[in-house]
Amino acid sequence: MKPDQASKYRGGKYSAGRIPFMMAVIACFIFLIQAISCSSGNESVQENAADTSNTIAELFTEENVWTAPDTSAIPAGESGSMIRYGRKLIIHTSKFFGPNGSVSKTANGMNCQSCHLEAGTRPYGNNLGSASTTYPKFLPRSNSVISLAQKINECFSRSLNGTPIDTTSNEMNAYLAYINWLGQTFHKDKEQTGSGGIKAPKLIDRAADPEKGEAVFELYCVRCHGKDGHGQLVTDVLKDITKQQGGTATKEDLYFYPPLWGNNSFNGVATLYRLSKFAGFVKSNMPYPVNYNSPVLTDEQAWDVAAYVNSRERPIKDYSKDYISDISKKPYDFPFPPYADQFSDTQHKFGPYTDMPSAHKAH
Repeated sequence: MKPDQASKYRGGKYSAGRIPFMMAVIACFIFLIQAISCSSGNESVQENAADTSNTIAELFTEENVWTAPDTSAIPAGESGSMIRYGRKLIIHTSKFFGPNGSVSKTANGMNCQSCHLEAGTRPYGNNLGSASTTYPKFLPRSNSVISLAQKINECFSRSLNGTPIDTTSNEMNAYLAYINWLGQTFHKDKEQTGSGGIKAPKLIDRAADPEKGEAVFELYCVRCHGKDGHGQLVTDVLKDITKQQGGTATKEDLYFYPPLWGNNSFNGVATLYRLSKFAGFVKSNMPYPVNYNSPVLTDEQAWDVAAYVNSRERPIKDYSKDYISDISKKPYDFPFPPYADQFSDTQHKFGPYTDMPSAHKAH
């Protein structure tokens, strides 16, 4: 032992005389707890000990993952009917708003569930758990505070490549009822991971490569979304068992597997057209039914397949008013110029992002 260490132990708080005393106190404390908890008839003490053990275990748990409320707990009556209707609108959007929609022909045929997996309940699946506590919210993109109803209509305009629905309609009220019901298990003051927006994969030190991504797509994605990326219709899949690779679509839907590009997919101003969002979505959820606990894709594969999919043709809606008030607020992977930094348009779209301060701040 070095001289300075020895002096600390001789004269400081760790002196030789105090160490045995401290150890004896600890030993007695442990003995008393064991004796009390094991004594007969003292069930409350045992229960408290179990609660303490659980609490300690939670402190060392890597994640406290948000869990959606059970649908069996949806209340009866009119309020429950609205919640159930809202859930159905999330799952079977195309039935109500698709090209042959019973309410209106507003959207492209995809479902809200195509992007918000398992009716918006899946951890790390772009779920809707925190939405009710997040909105109203200020969005730099529009330089305004928007309501939850307005956010839903942004999804109609962007991800569903359609037009907004009436914010006073029965359907919008049902959407809000369901999303607010989901939010009852989300608590802003608690650490709840896997809820809300998409978590991007770890940044890689090169640009995402569409050619490498094509190989990933052919290996993992073609079986569901087709080699042309245009998805598969329910009418085709349900009559051919060899095409049924999983998934939850039914005859109420237009697509069994949604299109990833083309005229009927999300457009160029949708959230998934940002590379980090698409890469994060597939890393935690694809190929279906992979989840965040058992990822198949590496970080590089997720970035590359995102680059491949987002390099393919799709509708591009007007983005000229996005971030118009302050272009410095644009996310690092927002794919449309102008930008407030010196990085190229191509680098903003495909990376590498490792030398972009805004990318590191987002992670």
